[in-house]
Amino acid sequence: MRSFLPAVAEQLLRDIQKTYQETCQIPDDLLIALKFVFGPCALQALDLVDQRSVTCLTSPSGRKAFQVIGGSGRLYTCFLSCHYCPCPAFAYTVLHRNEGLLCKHILAIYLCQVMAVTQQESVSDQQMSTLLSGMMST
Repeated sequence: MRSFLPAVAEQLLRDIQKTYQETCQIPDDLLIALKFVFGPCALQALDLVDQRSVTCLTSPSGRKAFQVIGGSGRLYTCFLSCHYCPCPAFAYTVLHRNEGLLCKHILAIYLCQVMAVTQQESVSDQQMSTLLSGMMST
């Protein structure tokens, strides 16, 4: 898993992946560690995972984007390749105040990936281009 996370966060995600593959559960000690490393967004991200709110969009050219349905029902298009989410929490907490590693949407993407529960959707290159150009105009 290539990411922009500190080593402790990457190791925690690897531990979650290994344990989840073996037991289909995340034990309490790893849940506590998740909350310790990622703060309050950890529980919100787990809720998004439980709701199967994360979809990976893949185009034939290999481009990937993730769409996450937030708690309010709003759809956020996120990019792990550049560690970006357009939500207000990411802009304020992560970028402006530098108080968090990421928002609940990006953490939900990481968790869905390590738990292998990400919804998958293929889109055309044209659809991906439209999605990306829409991101640039907002």
